[in-house]
Amino acid sequence: MTTTPLEPTFQQAMEITAQWLGLWENGELSDEVLADRVAELVASRDGGRGFFVISLVGDCPLMDRLPDPLVLQLREAGAGVVDLTARNLAMSTAMALHHQRLGDAQQQAGSERVRRRCTDLLRLLEPLAVKERLETLLAAARDGAGDDVAFLERWGYDAEQKRAITGAIEAVAD
Repeated sequence: MTTTPLEPTFQQAMEITAQWLGLWENGELSDEVLADRVAELVASRDGGRGFFVISLVGDCPLMDRLPDPLVLQLREAGAGVVDLTARNLAMSTAMALHHQRLGDAQQQAGSERVRRRCTDLLRLLEPLAVKERLETLLAAARDGAGDDVAFLERWGYDAEQKRAITGAIEAVAD
């Protein structure tokens, strides 16, 4: 008997993630069980998006601690996880600058925390996949070339935000 892969909607994935993180924080879910469940979730694009929205933005310390079983599962999940993490790095970096301009220190700090979490995770994922993905993003942010130009234009990032994204990409390698 084969099991059908979990393919939740974006909204369902956010709700599932919030529930699992609560159980994990309360010691009711082991690192290993959480990692296995997250692996099922990130197997689909919407599942991955929902997981990252909740785990990167929320107050749960999971993405600050990154248990080894979770890192292993996220590495094995491959290009989809690398892509979502790279995009979240870019978006959080641009938003930190946006919030700084508005004088919203609390929102700025939240965006900077997401950026830091993305940087830390990218350093732990499969190095070649991360390098290739970040080179594509860097070409768009720095040179206005390649596959990510439309992504950056969709969000309307200005030159200063693109420079900040370039710096955040370069910081992953540091």
